[in-house]
Amino acid sequence: MIRDSARQQALLADIRRFVLETCIPLEAEIDRTDVIPEPVVEQMRRLGLFGHSIPEAYGGAGLTTEELALVNIEVSQAATVFRARFGGNTGIASESLVADGTEAQRQRYLPQLASGKVTGCFALTEPEAGSDATSLQTTARQDGDHYVLNGSKCFITNAPIADLFTVFARTNPDTPGAHGISAFLIERGTPGLSTSEPERKMGQHGSPVGDVYLKDCRVPASAIVGGKPNVGFKTAMKALNKQRINLAGLCVGPAIRLVDEMVRYAAQRRQFGKPIADYQLVQQMIADSNTELHAARALVLDTARKRDAGEDVTMEASMCKLFASEMSGRVADRAVQVFGGSGYMARTVAERFYRDVRLFRLYEGTTQIHQLNIARRTMEARGAALEGSGPEPDARQPAR
Repeated sequence: MIRDSARQQALLADIRRFVLETCIPLEAEIDRTDVIPEPVVEQMRRLGLFGHSIPEAYGGAGLTTEELALVNIEVSQAATVFRARFGGNTGIASESLVADGTEAQRQRYLPQLASGKVTGCFALTEPEAGSDATSLQTTARQDGDHYVLNGSKCFITNAPIADLFTVFARTNPDTPGAHGISAFLIERGTPGLSTSEPERKMGQHGSPVGDVYLKDCRVPASAIVGGKPNVGFKTAMKALNKQRINLAGLCVGPAIRLVDEMVRYAAQRRQFGKPIADYQLVQQMIADSNTELHAARALVLDTARKRDAGEDVTMEASMCKLFASEMSGRVADRAVQVFGGSGYMARTVAERFYRDVRLFRLYEGTTQIHQLNIARRTMEARGAALEGSGPEPDARQPAR
């Protein structure tokens, strides 16, 4: 749902200028140095990028799902690390609070997240709890009116720089699976919480990913999101449902950029006396890529509108994430092919984006997990429950 077309177009125009004038010229440098310069982060704060989906009452823009999808498609036409820097605040790191937080928690944290004064992260994944996120082993033992947390998290986006951690831990050790898990809001500096140095990654350089360690980390019971223990996994699923639509939009932007880059390169690269754009097999790769990105964009926006209308889009969100992430990988692969030998060189946009978009098929649920979810829900909708299907699986590697 777009509430004000003129306002939305002005917002997209501001983001487009930011992408073209600030982000794209810095892509190669950030890929090399693995750091987004602080002046760029400050520009993100001034543009209000950290608070797009946070309600206006708490200092954000309160964008609808469709409005945010269009923003994600626009901003991700630059290297995905730019959106990753502020995306946690306006997505996965704030959505738990928006969905289930107490009013006191929202008043305390959402304005800081919206302004970018603090950076948030979502700490669910563990070494033995990725796709099977309900198997997490981090514990939160009640001690009077406090809880003591012990365990570790891995592959957590922004963990090395985060100020606020949404940590999922088992508060009821006698209850297996999704039940008995609680979500805690823990600030950096809390005794017992520490983080690792950033991991060295295949791509998305400039977006720090690391571990979170909890050793006798003592927090008040008021740190539980919503103030209710043992319902944290439901909170996580609420956040993920929206984030999967967001991520699908983030898969469309790189495809748009790569189609533009393929067309530009094919027009100037000459072989056998003429531009390679004249060859039909090159045209086929461009045509297939443009068709697929349009299909993904349509699916994302249709699902976003349904969510804004109050419909249950759990299955459609999985479809968006599945199709768009796989589409983005195929387009990136074709871009490398069109660029030929240059596409394998680290100096080209095709090579950088090929590495960056590979992650999309892993986090917010792997392709295979979404296939299982979609199949299960499709069967159930037609009255054919899958024997022994168990609780809905999930994946958070890395968490965003």
